[in-house]
Amino acid sequence: MDSFQIHEVVPHVLDEAPPEIAEVSWSDEAKCMLGNELTPTQVKNKPTLKWRAEEGALYTILFTDPDSPTRHDPNRVEVVHWMVFNVPGNDVSRGLEHAAYIESLPRENSGLHRYVYLIYKQPNGDVITPKDGYRPRSAERRRPWDTRQFAEEYGLGKPVAGNFYVAQYDDNVPLFRAEMLAGSAK
Repeated sequence: MDSFQIHEVVPHVLDEAPPEIAEVSWSDEAKCMLGNELTPTQVKNKPTLKWRAEEGALYTILFTDPDSPTRHDPNRVEVVHWMVFNVPGNDVSRGLEHAAYIESLPRENSGLHRYVYLIYKQPNGDVITPKDGYRPRSAERRRPWDTRQFAEEYGLGKPVAGNFYVAQYDDNVPLFRAEMLAGSAK
């Protein structure tokens, strides 16, 4: 999947591209397609995900932004936007959400950010017990993130599927940030 190299997801986030493309969609008009541009408004809600899942297998979903505060900042860090463990097959709703979904929130004038979805098959069908506390829909404990370190810590190996899109600031980002901050203050 050359797009992962062209957009430098490989080597910035992964050592090699996943062998399969995960279908990630919000609507018929808003679908993740290996680096296409979507708006934060289009991806406000959790997407539908599909990949070639093995019967009886459990999966982990990871969604990150490796470009905070900007893609070209030498001190940029990766931010985790969503994490779900123990997903049976493609049924994300039955998995254990360990980091609540946060939509794309690129800062104004920060350019395009890459937003990466990765699907990992959990080894031996084992259930994963998270090693830290739940991350609610807030900025706390979301950065700095390291996808490679995460996969190693949980023994996940390489992702079996993935996809990504790019997004930049739109006029709804301040509203989304305010909603997130209001939720974290509760």
